[in-house]
Amino acid sequence: MRVGIMSFAHVHADDFASNLIANKDIDFVGFSDSDLERGQAAGKQYNIKHFTSHEELLAQNLDAVIICSENSRHLQDVKLAANAGVHILCEKPVEVSLEAAQEIAKLVKDKNLKFMTAFPMRFDPSIVKIKDMLEQNQLGSLYAVNGINHAQIPRRHRAWFADKSLAGGGAVMDHTVHIVDLLRWFTGSEVSTVYAEIENPFVKDADIDTAGLVSLEFNNGLIATIDASWSRPEAAYPTWGHLKMELIAEKGTVEVDAFAQHLNQYSKKSDINANWIGWGSDSTKTMMANFFDSIKEDREAAISFNDGYQALKVALAAYESARTASVINLA
Repeated sequence: MRVGIMSFAHVHADDFASNLIANKDIDFVGFSDSDLERGQAAGKQYNIKHFTSHEELLAQNLDAVIICSENSRHLQDVKLAANAGVHILCEKPVEVSLEAAQEIAKLVKDKNLKFMTAFPMRFDPSIVKIKDMLEQNQLGSLYAVNGINHAQIPRRHRAWFADKSLAGGGAVMDHTVHIVDLLRWFTGSEVSTVYAEIENPFVKDADIDTAGLVSLEFNNGLIATIDASWSRPEAAYPTWGHLKMELIAEKGTVEVDAFAQHLNQYSKKSDINANWIGWGSDSTKTMMANFFDSIKEDREAAISFNDGYQALKVALAAYESARTASVINLA
């Protein structure tokens, strides 16, 4: 299977590239990026071919692409990939507006292409264990969930994350979608109401939100909160962030920390006292395998366009709730 990456803008492009290089069943053709400095640096780092335009990459008879461009450029890149008849794994959020996302849905449907939204946390073993416990009724009815998704502001690695015109939003856009997707997956239910408080208490020189507390109610009655923030110090914290949840259910409570499997690495050469080195499974690798298998077996991927769309809808509702100081009804 011939695969390429469209843009190295997203921080997760590094994970995708590493996994493609290591996958002996994949012909990693290369990546495209019109940002010459970024493209040349990535090409040198990974020793892979850099195409200076998406069109040039798509002319290489590809089977699939992974879109890692800035959020607001997903639609234009999906158009190019769809017109080339190439299956698509797209970084989240799928776009920055519902209108643009709906255009993506039409393109993919009209061209009969596979489309996966990049939500790797569904493939994390600790998250899968929670899903299994719920399906086997070990927890009974799920009453409430407290979700936490913290990180550093990603601008040190990719400056565009702090640019509203490219990112569509800050921490709430970046981190609300992961937990929303997991809760939808756990329950099979959609979000009915959204209320959010959104501010920038952490990075004063960034004109973007760095913290949000989002309260959700689902159609099945589940109540959930999501603490989505870029609260980790940019240059003095051992890792980029984490994802945690506390689930309150009929038969007990469960806590999950998806990034607990790590070692502390100490170095005199670093200005950070310690780094966290993850030793657990690679959820991105498992997600990519599911996407490639969906193409080989001509079936739907485990995560659909609609999963990405519903998560985006909640994130945008959170911004609208904060702007109007009101509850947004999605039912």
